[in-house]
Amino acid sequence: MPAPDIKVNEVLPPEPINPIAAKLASSKDPVNNAAARILTKYLDELMRVPGTNVRFGLDPILALIPALGDTVASGAGFIILLDALRSGIPIPVFLRMALNMGINFLIGLIPGAGAIASIFFKSNSRNLKLLIAWQAGHKDKVQRSTFHFYFGIFLLIAMVIGFIAIAWAFYAWLFYSVAQALLHALGFS
Repeated sequence: MPAPDIKVNEVLPPEPINPIAAKLASSKDPVNNAAARILTKYLDELMRVPGTNVRFGLDPILALIPALGDTVASGAGFIILLDALRSGIPIPVFLRMALNMGINFLIGLIPGAGAIASIFFKSNSRNLKLLIAWQAGHKDKVQRSTFHFYFGIFLLIAMVIGFIAIAWAFYAWLFYSVAQALLHALGFS
């Protein structure tokens, strides 16, 4: 067999990257919403319950992990909100999107039932629909406003801190209540 012709000083092209990462990297147009579309698919629409039209994604699956799962899913959902900020969405629409995220987070705090409710609430799909609807009616207004962007970033940081504080307080209360009930049942109180 002949040996392959290898040139020592030849620069090889990079390995092909993940197609999802390629879409995210190539999307410089805020109207494209590539990141928001991909995240919505993975968080809300990835799988279908066999024999039904009910679709769900990683959001309700992650919600099964107390506190941590909801925080991770909400963190991924925040990227959709960042995409909205990038496109110059007005603050009232942004706040409605943030409210959807907050409701989904609070629903997810309920162990078990929160994951099931998250299948039907789908905050990420709602937010993507709001973003697309706003952009469809305001294509000429899609812009990158520095003030809106940084104000939105401030709101997102405040939401993250609030979500973590609420989750911590809820689970501290739940632990305290369960501990008190156990102590009472065992006759220690």
